[in-house]
Amino acid sequence: MMSIIDKTIHFVKEKLENAEGGHDWFHIERVYKNSLLIAQEENCDLTVVKLGALLHDIADSKFHDGDETVGPRTAQAFLESENVSQETIVHVINIIENISFKGGNFGQQFDSKELRIVQDADRLDAIGAIGIARCFNYGGFKNRALYNPAIPPKFNMSKEEYKTSESPTLNHFYEKLLLLKDKMNTPSGKKIAEARHQYMENFLSQFYAEWKGEK
Repeated sequence: MMSIIDKTIHFVKEKLENAEGGHDWFHIERVYKNSLLIAQEENCDLTVVKLGALLHDIADSKFHDGDETVGPRTAQAFLESENVSQETIVHVINIIENISFKGGNFGQQFDSKELRIVQDADRLDAIGAIGIARCFNYGGFKNRALYNPAIPPKFNMSKEEYKTSESPTLNHFYEKLLLLKDKMNTPSGKKIAEARHQYMENFLSQFYAEWKGEK
C-alpha cells in the first residue's frame, strides 16, 4: 500500500508534467531534498515538511493569471481525498499560502518551524547555479531581455508590481535573488545560502566583464 508521501509524489508528477522548466517536478524534487537536509538539524513534524515541500508549487499563481487560491485549493482537495488529518491539512495550506517571496514586502500571516524549513529549501533552489539557470529559463519563457543597462532594477516593489514586472532578467538578481541570503530562517539554510550567494556574485562579475568586452 502506498504511503501518503508516495501518493503525493505521484500526484505532483502528474499535475506538473507540462510545467515550465523552473517550476516543474524537478524543482519540487530539489526543494523536497533540500527540506529533508535542513530538517535533519531541526525538531519538526517531518510529515508536514514533506507534504509542504511536495505541494508548495502545485499551482503557482504565475501560471494561473495571478490567482493565488488555485494552489491551496488543489492541495486541500487532494489531501482531503486521501483522508489526511485536518490539522495536517491546515498546516500544509498555511505553508503554501505563506512561502512565496512576492517582492519581499509580503507580510506573512503564519509562522512555524515547518514553514521556515520549506521556505529555506525553496529559496535555496532560487539561488546558486540552479537559481541562475532557473532565472534565465523563466526570462526566456516570458521573452524578456537578458539585460538592458538603461533599465535599472526596481526596489521595494509592491506585490502587484513584482508580479507584473517585465524588466530584463538580470534585474531579477537585484530584485530577489541576491536578497534571499539574508532572509534565510534556519542555521543550515543560512550556511548553504552563503556559498550559493557567492557563486551568483561571481557570475555577475563575469557577466558584466563579458558585456563590456573586458574578458
